[in-house]
Amino acid sequence: MIDFDLPLFIFSLDLFGTVVFALAGVLAAAERRLDLFGVIIVGTVTAIGGGTLRDLILGRLPVFWVQNNMYIWLTIFTSLIVFALARKIRFPHYAVQVADAIGLAVFTVIGAKVAISLGHSPLISVVTGVMTGVFGGILRDVLTAVKPMIFEKEIYATAVMAGAIVYVNLNWFLPASWETFNTLMAMSVVLSMRLAAIHWHLHLPVFLSIEDTQHSEEKDNS
Repeated sequence: MIDFDLPLFIFSLDLFGTVVFALAGVLAAAERRLDLFGVIIVGTVTAIGGGTLRDLILGRLPVFWVQNNMYIWLTIFTSLIVFALARKIRFPHYAVQVADAIGLAVFTVIGAKVAISLGHSPLISVVTGVMTGVFGGILRDVLTAVKPMIFEKEIYATAVMAGAIVYVNLNWFLPASWETFNTLMAMSVVLSMRLAAIHWHLHLPVFLSIEDTQHSEEKDNS
């Protein structure tokens, strides 16, 4: 059953994002040497976590994967395939990061679009886009005992927020016929910022206390 609230193009992106986020979750689980059941759980939670939180907060019930069981089957099927391939092919860590970046770009736009379609303000639409993009990755990192990437110094949530702001503003100023352009532009912002941060090791400033600064200076002088 297709979610008829989404145009076909957006629905296709939603399924694509589900697959790549499930892929990212499975590869992260594989790095922690989880069993098949654990891999499926992590892959599924990564893929549907952000959308679930979005629907619960916006009161869009039942949540999308209850209305459309295709999402659950898709995550399970993807998890099984990647699990089988990972036993024969070595996936580089970079593959996890790229898959995660693509999923971020897709789900950020989906989250913002759903809020706009329900008549929410631009601010709420941006916040919803951010939550939809990052929450699945937070759950993945928690389940695999890794410090969530959103709390690291890497440019992660910043890229998502920038993409959500671009999408909401384009949607505000341009006619509905430009929807495809708006979507691709916002996704490009998220993807380019995230991949640039990965490639050139860009990051945000990290909070340092006075004690940290003094310790660093003492270490440099020793």
